[in-house]
Amino acid sequence: MKKIDWYILKKFLTTFFFAIFLFTIIAVVVDISEKTDDFVKSRLGVGRIITEYYFGFIPHIVALLFPLFVFIAVIFFTSKMAGKSEIIAILASGTGYARWLRPYWVGGIILAVILWFANQYVVPRANQVRGSFEARYIDGNSSYNALVNNTSSYNIYLRVDSFTYAGILNYDTLSKRGGPVFFYQVVNNQVVQNTRAEGIFWDTATRKWRLESLIDRKVKPLQEQVSSEANRLMNFNFTPYDLSRDKYTKDKLTSPQLERFIKLEELRGSEGLNELRVERYRRDATCITVLLLTLIGGVVAGRKVRGGSGVHLAVGFMTAALFIITDRFSTIFSTKGNLPAIVAAWIPNAIFVFVFIYLYRKAPK
Repeated sequence: MKKIDWYILKKFLTTFFFAIFLFTIIAVVVDISEKTDDFVKSRLGVGRIITEYYFGFIPHIVALLFPLFVFIAVIFFTSKMAGKSEIIAILASGTGYARWLRPYWVGGIILAVILWFANQYVVPRANQVRGSFEARYIDGNSSYNALVNNTSSYNIYLRVDSFTYAGILNYDTLSKRGGPVFFYQVVNNQVVQNTRAEGIFWDTATRKWRLESLIDRKVKPLQEQVSSEANRLMNFNFTPYDLSRDKYTKDKLTSPQLERFIKLEELRGSEGLNELRVERYRRDATCITVLLLTLIGGVVAGRKVRGGSGVHLAVGFMTAALFIITDRFSTIFSTKGNLPAIVAAWIPNAIFVFVFIYLYRKAPK
């Protein structure tokens, strides 16, 4: 790293952090204006609103638009350098074009690592804070949610393990109780055990499930063995948290927790898992996006053109819009269709690798 590299890297990082700081302030102000009524209804003080909501909201919104603001920052400061003929002077001194891009590589990698760590661990924990607050004080005030989710009870059907299938009717997420309930154990496409109970609830003392008024039928080749019990404790591989319906689940789990949750849902035979898989793969793919947009921004804004920064910013916004559209389409094709989740998460990056190569070859050197 030479002095010129530190000069470019310093401009890059200071521009980015200043832009993201300003945007965060604007986003918080806009969010406050939209949720003022909800904050008043919650009857919480300013301190609790900040700690119980904005400590989660700020990391969420920063991570959401992190790649876009990296791109804008690169376009902005590089365009200023090009307008002052600084880049022309650098290249005219004998510095190769690839060598000039070295600080962009370094800055992009630094920010990509920061975003990767945040996506894996920091942002999910922040989303726990934000999601809990919204579920309690904001979603609860929505007339739409009140109409659709007027009850916390619903029916659950799942696969407990490789051989056992279960159904819990009228399960209440608040009381952690449901019933009636049934369990079928199937071996070689034949039911070998049928267990039914009038009720099931979570025993907080033993941290196990308690079945009430249970009837157990074991099916043998020539006979059945029937037994009944008033209560029985069962140690299943799911907890009340796993049975709760929460639209923030995929956002609140750290990556190791999300991988475990996906494997558990696969074992149960749950549907709609591509949404969870896309989220998991995107946490890694977004970091590469930061590096790609850094390089593309440097190549696009490094050319001195008539119109200055305005032209560069216009091209930058069109490129960013194209990236977002590609990302949205791939996600929809995965969650609503048959496109593999890993392909959906990485398609935008794969496309923009070729965009970068094309722009790099066409750039005046």
